[in-house]
Amino acid sequence: MCYSPAGMSSDPLDRVARLPCWSVPVVPQPITGGITNSNFLVHDRGQRFFVRIGDDIPVHGVWRWNELAASRAAHAAGISPPVVYAEPGAMVLSFIEGTTLQAEDLRQPQTLKRVLPLVRRCHNEMGRHHQGPTLLFWVFQVLRAYGATLRAGGSLHAEKLDRLLSIAAELESAVGPVDIVFGHNDLLAANFIDDGERLWLVDWDYAGFNSPLFDLGGLASNSELPPDLERWLLEEYFQAPVTRDLERRYGAMKCASLLRETMWSMVSEMHSTVEFDYAVYTDENLRRFEGAYGVWKNSSSPEAR
Repeated sequence: MCYSPAGMSSDPLDRVARLPCWSVPVVPQPITGGITNSNFLVHDRGQRFFVRIGDDIPVHGVWRWNELAASRAAHAAGISPPVVYAEPGAMVLSFIEGTTLQAEDLRQPQTLKRVLPLVRRCHNEMGRHHQGPTLLFWVFQVLRAYGATLRAGGSLHAEKLDRLLSIAAELESAVGPVDIVFGHNDLLAANFIDDGERLWLVDWDYAGFNSPLFDLGGLASNSELPPDLERWLLEEYFQAPVTRDLERRYGAMKCASLLRETMWSMVSEMHSTVEFDYAVYTDENLRRFEGAYGVWKNSSSPEAR
């Protein structure tokens, strides 16, 4: 996944050290934990910078021109740090001194109350700051593309695909017509940073226009919010009581978010070169998806109405 055009090093660390934006020779420090990009911390000019190295990832619909444009729009909207340098396959941002949130942090009401305004600002303001073309992220098309990729590659999970894609079609029908906002589309707790005074939202690999239900469902499912916080999240976001119709459509999108994470991991098992145990990640997300789908299916049955 690392950018390596002719004449450039294929070693991400060496690539970072050779970027022309540095004023002096630098010694990049790897930042562990990423499962898509290679990330580094660099000291230069008395400042600290965060560097992301990664090529386009067509099997995941990740296009770096889109990530760069979204990152710049996010800074203009006051959501993310500024981009200080970019070239194909590399992006340098100001480093945020702070703590990366964990899922358990978002299960604290006081933290979730700080997160929601940032999500709302993303949805309501980023589209006005974004320049040039951007993508539409429709999770159900993503799932269909993943299914085709997994079948073509002879995935070990191929026997599951007919059922999973049939469920995806059921969920898409249940979601129905949607409003469109500018979405982050990957609201893992780790993409929020607390600098002690405010929160930042980072990592725009999958950014694009989408239904707000996807970000809300992803935020809840990725951090395993309890039902009372999910209801608070929906009521606070929409500033209205949760209707039966909204509950069903939101629940379907939350299931789709979990299915996307599952199939993302299945595809990554085949195509990623990042050192990460995707098989374990697949099993964990598949378990969580099956649990959420079972709850949604039971609550959506005629007997439950």
